[in-house]
Amino acid sequence: MTSVKDLLDILILDKIKETEFLGFSKSVGSPNVFGGQVLAQAINAAYRTITDNRVLHSLHAYFLELGDLEVPIRYNVSVLRDGGSFSVRRVTASQNDKVIFILAASFHKSEEGYNHQIKMKSGIKQPEDLLSWTDILYQYNDFLPKHIKTFFEIERPIDFKPTVIVNPLNRKDLPPYNDVWFRLKGGPNQLDLPVKQQILTYISDYNILVSALNPHASKAHWGNTQTASLDHSMWFFRDFDFKDWLLFSMESPSTHNGRGFARGHIFTRDGMLVASVTQEGLMRPIAKK
Repeated sequence: MTSVKDLLDILILDKIKETEFLGFSKSVGSPNVFGGQVLAQAINAAYRTITDNRVLHSLHAYFLELGDLEVPIRYNVSVLRDGGSFSVRRVTASQNDKVIFILAASFHKSEEGYNHQIKMKSGIKQPEDLLSWTDILYQYNDFLPKHIKTFFEIERPIDFKPTVIVNPLNRKDLPPYNDVWFRLKGGPNQLDLPVKQQILTYISDYNILVSALNPHASKAHWGNTQTASLDHSMWFFRDFDFKDWLLFSMESPSTHNGRGFARGHIFTRDGMLVASVTQEGLMRPIAKK
């Protein structure tokens, strides 16, 4: 995928019945279906059953099985509630009659109310002063481990710019933090909020577990650690656009028992809080043969 159109072609599902949809997959460098893709496709399915302009405000999901890139994913939506202010949907994703993923999503009508938010970190380097994943690949190609080089070589419709570039050859433990700017590579300037939320959810599954791996970087890395998303939750607060860079600021409060927990906040460049994310992921050391 190289454009927003390519991404939307994956995220927008084929309708089979009123509450049943079919999706297809595209690799992002993993041998299995990318968790962010399943999340975003499930939201697309849920939104297709909302008829009163209510907007997604939260989602909670579990990844039950690894997804097969070659097999279409069938999404079934259950209409759990349509109340005076909120609508709730449950989405089940399956391949070959096996459930691989479940999602609960809540939608809310537009209302006036109180307003406050936390502040974005101060002193964050601006994206114009940072290297993207593609820049890192070109500048440090000869020094990158094979698994990192292969991952960076995958074409994506998103630019990522980490605020700190870690030398993968200098094995040392790092603080449990990770801040990454991201931006879409062109595409439609006017996207409606449901589509923007689907794209943002897709992107939110990138980078977040890095903060959980950082404190163990002297011995653990993506090449010797089995990782997989176990669950994912997200809360949407305010409308936004993709015309400028957004900051995903992440931290990991705990890693234990083969699992890493991470949480993060997504801000616009001027500091408006757009969404918050939590995820727990498998972080299992791969035994040496």
